[in-house]
Amino acid sequence: MVKIPLNVIEIGKKLQENNLEAYLVGGCVRDLLLGNSPKDWDVATNALPRKTQKIFPNSFYENKFGTVAIKPKDEKNSIVEVTTYRKDGDYKDYRHPQKVEFSQKIQQDLKRRDFTINAMAVNLENISSKPSLKEIMENLKDPFGGRIDLNNKTVRCVGKAEERFKEDALRLIRAIRFCVILGFSLEKKTQEGLKKAANLLEFVSKERIRDEFIKIIKSPRPQEGIELLRKNNLLSHVIPELEYGVGINQNLHHIYTVYDHSLLALKNCPSKKLSVRLAALLHDIAKPQTKRGRGKNSTFYNHDLVGAGVVRKILKRLRFSSKTIEKVVLLVKNHMFYYEVDNVSESSVRRLLKKVGRKNIKDLIDLRIADRLGSGCPKAKPYKLRHLEYLIEKVSKDPISVKMLRVDGDLLKTKAKIKPGPKMGAILDVLLSEVIEDPGRNNQQYLMDRAKELKKENLEKISQKAKEKIEDKKIEEDRVLKRKFWVK
Repeated sequence: MVKIPLNVIEIGKKLQENNLEAYLVGGCVRDLLLGNSPKDWDVATNALPRKTQKIFPNSFYENKFGTVAIKPKDEKNSIVEVTTYRKDGDYKDYRHPQKVEFSQKIQQDLKRRDFTINAMAVNLENISSKPSLKEIMENLKDPFGGRIDLNNKTVRCVGKAEERFKEDALRLIRAIRFCVILGFSLEKKTQEGLKKAANLLEFVSKERIRDEFIKIIKSPRPQEGIELLRKNNLLSHVIPELEYGVGINQNLHHIYTVYDHSLLALKNCPSKKLSVRLAALLHDIAKPQTKRGRGKNSTFYNHDLVGAGVVRKILKRLRFSSKTIEKVVLLVKNHMFYYEVDNVSESSVRRLLKKVGRKNIKDLIDLRIADRLGSGCPKAKPYKLRHLEYLIEKVSKDPISVKMLRVDGDLLKTKAKIKPGPKMGAILDVLLSEVIEDPGRNNQQYLMDRAKELKKENLEKISQKAKEKIEDKKIEEDRVLKRKFWVK
């Protein structure tokens, strides 16, 4: 059962105590009916902003849309926005109304909203903090059939679709976002209106488009979102470069076109990170322009390097952060990294680590997995990829060597008066073997005291045993590591 925060309930009561109306509106009502926990709680009222501020002194009003932000009494609750009922004037820039008129009727306020599933309201007068579905329904205002559309899993505009999209062109991409997040489909007339109004997306800032696009990419069905954007004439206004891959066949290593493969790679991406999902979608973005030849023997030489440059332009155009851009570019540029079990050494793995950074290796492997599954390969992680993970962890671990000790040759020379040479080497081997036996001994005081004792002994026999113990430890650690990654 979803719980309405007590501060929201209290806001409703205070407004009603002052003979004013208070309704939950928008996305939080939709989420309540779906049984989901809302991220934000919005309240609508017939109180004018000044009246709302008078009732709630701990608030601020810094806009022209009638929205008063009420600060919570404690840090557990978030700010609640209380907005005066309103009706919007004409929209001249396809984004914002020229003027806003306040209203006294909740239905007038709901009429101006985008989709029916967002045009419902719940009266706070008789609602509890843990309302049942019956209780919500008894207090529900639903003049445009939003509840029916929720049941039918449909995204439908309030009133005429073309008018809604002309009022605010960002609704074009928001409609797609609601479809993929909720698993809904577009109502027929809404889809028709959307297609006709698609060009209006050019009037929306790149930052707002980016924010909606991110929500699509991070949704449970991102590949469906991309395809809906394409089918409804919107993708050309977001990432037209993706459409260049439609119908472009690949070579004998691929059974899908470039575009279909990109969508399948995104669908099968094992990572939830935005940067990795973007890389999965865009990793082959330059294949159409680098294709040479026809049929199964066609080539796409340097599509990874060319693609990195194309990706940088796309993400800059959409105003992504520099951090995200650099990460996606890095992954796309290196997604073709070569790895064959019999032909790759530990030193080459170290070079790969140095090239892409240890922190990026898992993301690069996740991209390779997405690429493989997007190509129709049945196994996400073949033996050679597991072997790469094994070698990466192996070369990333501190080697079992005297470098692990909290003392070194310089300390032994200056404090223990041990001269550099075979004897010092033997002492260090013995110290290392004892630390392997008991890691708690790896502190400078113990090691220095022990070194002074060993200085007096004949080290030939104990040094040999120490070397054997060190070698046994290396073999055992490698055996454990191989079992972890199921490699031989």
